[in-house]
Amino acid sequence: MPPQNSPPKPLHKVIMVGSGGVGKSALTLQFMYDEFVEDYEPTKADSYRKNIILGGQECQIDILDTAGQEDYAAIRDNYFRSGEGFLCVFSITERESFESTQDFRDQILRVKGADSATDNIPFILIGNKSDLQNRRQIPLEECERIASEWRVPYIETSAKTKDNVDKVFYDLL
Repeated sequence: MPPQNSPPKPLHKVIMVGSGGVGKSALTLQFMYDEFVEDYEPTKADSYRKNIILGGQECQIDILDTAGQEDYAAIRDNYFRSGEGFLCVFSITERESFESTQDFRDQILRVKGADSATDNIPFILIGNKSDLQNRRQIPLEECERIASEWRVPYIETSAKTKDNVDKVFYDLL
């Protein structure tokens, strides 16, 4: 237990958003525990907390892995209100998941009362499943164009191979 007079570690709240089955939980579990979960089980909402070193300072990251299913859209507003940064995930193998990122972004901006042109909400667009290039449905150029329009970074990840997994969390923070 830390001494009473030590200041609390800074806490950063990250919200994982995206359609069902794109790999939000797989990315979160890979970051938290260095393990890849092959089986897909729809998430209701899971929260994870991890101590990390950021810029030489110890802090905590609180990750809320949200449900991608439409049934949970009503409770998303509450999650989005509490979030400081957002990882918006789609699968490069599924066009519909890419197209739905616009809705997630719009909902975040609405809940945060943000004007996309002037407010700087930490947000990274993530194309997951980069290990499945042979099944790719969205060209890299299209992903980069949307990210550029939104003025956000675009990063491709693979929860399976851990490619860029730590990077997206640390870059967001």
